[in-house]
Amino acid sequence: MHTPQGFAPSHTLPAVLPGTTLAFAFSDANLLVAGSDAAPTVPTLDELGAAGIDGTRHYLGELAGVPCVAIGLANPIAAPSDFRLLGLRALFFRVPETLLAIGARAFQIVEWDRTHRYCGRCGTPTRDKASERAKECPACGYVAYPRVSPAMMALVTRGRELLLARAHRFPPGRYSALAGFVEPGETIEDCIRREVKEEVGIDVDGITYFASQSWAFPHSLMIAFTAEYAGGELHPDGREIAEVRWFAPDALPDMPPSLSIARRLIDATAARLRQS
Repeated sequence: MHTPQGFAPSHTLPAVLPGTTLAFAFSDANLLVAGSDAAPTVPTLDELGAAGIDGTRHYLGELAGVPCVAIGLANPIAAPSDFRLLGLRALFFRVPETLLAIGARAFQIVEWDRTHRYCGRCGTPTRDKASERAKECPACGYVAYPRVSPAMMALVTRGRELLLARAHRFPPGRYSALAGFVEPGETIEDCIRREVKEEVGIDVDGITYFASQSWAFPHSLMIAFTAEYAGGELHPDGREIAEVRWFAPDALPDMPPSLSIARRLIDATAARLRQS
């Protein structure tokens, strides 16, 4: 996900929000949507109010002049008539990517608010900080910001071949690029070399930045690279990686959905290799 064109982020909740405000209301990890199953829509504050639904509000900004708020519902709820609760993944290709991106942002903020109600240092209830998107402790002064977990993604090439791996958690037959979270003290490049070595047993070089993507499952920042094979024999670790193979760019397996940066990385690299 990315910041959509026409969206102006802000953290300061206006004193008055119009009834036309788009309301991204979450019960646990599920977004409350209106409309049909085939074409779900994000409800407005007026629509939620008519159904008696509200919760803790977090201002997100404006989309083409229309205010947007995230709402954390106080308790898990059953969707009232004319509404349904759907996870963000279930909304892929069913709502405009712009709304999906704002929904992903909203979920991260709601989840951060839910998990940072108390100070991690002294246990005192926190309060919102007026000057920025943060929680502060009135007792000890500790400040907590929304959690963002950087993770690398690396697509390794060897000549005109791409290295793709199948994780145990993937659907049967699906492969993707390698990925892993950055550890304390590491650079992204360190992380790529370590993760590739740990997961499939080879060394890489020629690390080149591709692009990044916010990925709200639950709070990752995916930073994608290509890398070149530099030696070693393939040995999947067996814990996360079930199988790893070299693929020709014209004979690729089932891959992640096109909304993911993994798919963009694979498609762009395969296209480049076909022309080489």
